[in-house]
Amino acid sequence: MRSIELFAGAGGLGIGISMAGFKPEAVIERDRYCCDTIKENQDAKLKPVLQWPLKECDVRDVDYSAFSEINFVSGGPPCQPFSIGGKHNGLLDKRDMFPEAVRAVRELQPEAFLFENVKGLTRAAFTNYLEYIRLQLSYPLIRVKKHERWKDHLSRLEQHHTSSKFEDLEYRVLHRVLKAADYGVPQRRDRIFIIGFRKDLGVEWSFPEASHSHDALLWDQWRSGEYWERHDVPHGMRLNDGRLKSRAKGLSERPELAPWRTVRDAISDLPNPRTTRHSGILNHRYQPGARIYVGHTGSHWDLPAKTLKAGDHGVPGGENMLRNVNGSVRYFTVRESARLQTFPDRFMFHGTWSETMRQLGNAVPVRLAHVISRSIAAHLQKRR
Repeated sequence: MRSIELFAGAGGLGIGISMAGFKPEAVIERDRYCCDTIKENQDAKLKPVLQWPLKECDVRDVDYSAFSEINFVSGGPPCQPFSIGGKHNGLLDKRDMFPEAVRAVRELQPEAFLFENVKGLTRAAFTNYLEYIRLQLSYPLIRVKKHERWKDHLSRLEQHHTSSKFEDLEYRVLHRVLKAADYGVPQRRDRIFIIGFRKDLGVEWSFPEASHSHDALLWDQWRSGEYWERHDVPHGMRLNDGRLKSRAKGLSERPELAPWRTVRDAISDLPNPRTTRHSGILNHRYQPGARIYVGHTGSHWDLPAKTLKAGDHGVPGGENMLRNVNGSVRYFTVRESARLQTFPDRFMFHGTWSETMRQLGNAVPVRLAHVISRSIAAHLQKRR
């Protein structure tokens, strides 16, 4: 099935989608560093990015008339306008690219689409705008008029939605905040996914069920002890959290789901970058300068990592850190961060540490992208 990806970034979403069986006809990204990352991996002949038709340009300049019979459109419109860590300007921010996502759906008329964004889009301040996005994607042919305010356009869309008028192009649109840790990603990363299927296809779809759970991890740590035994962690080095122990004691039986994956699960086989200068592992180099300050205490070895952050000017100083049991901290290396985002180990990142961490902080975890797009692909194939 043929796809187009907008706002591709470093490729996390695209890799997951390609793994699900979609063949990209265009992968669009304007950021030079992200494009260089993709190009370097293409030069290294890394699948699945090897065959990506990368277009380094502004999505606003793309002419979609050059494409036909596109089955799937995806992308992560820039999230800074809605990020809790940003300036919260929302639709007033010139970086809001949801209008371009709607244009792509209107002009390409795919069978389905997937757009991802930060959880901040669900904040109370953006409630009406989120509904505006949903209705625009549901009825993409109802365009905003020249000089029309967005709230007036929203009113027209609401009237159309309640009138049950027939529309040539209509999508059934769902959105949900998903926790990446619930799908096997070793990171507590919450993101909103907006999914739509063309109404004429009659597809019945729901978000994939979680495969991993926090309670299963607590059971393995504090009831069976299997987690500590598997990693050979001595008693004095184990996570000491009375609240979590108490919650584990309240479990009557082990949950059927797999346990959340932790930082230790993800990176414990990598050499310590502080003591190993030349490991031969891609992007695995020690970055000095980590320190704890209020609200920034790092991620514990034996829990999923906190959300990796990008920041306006590189990574925030105290976010992307590993915290040891003795209280010491260090920055995650780029490779460790890539593991937390479930990128393949052979995938290399271009640029300085701050620049590559920005790419990683903005990325969609590959595993989560694969789980969702695989479900979408299966329903489209079934429809055929």
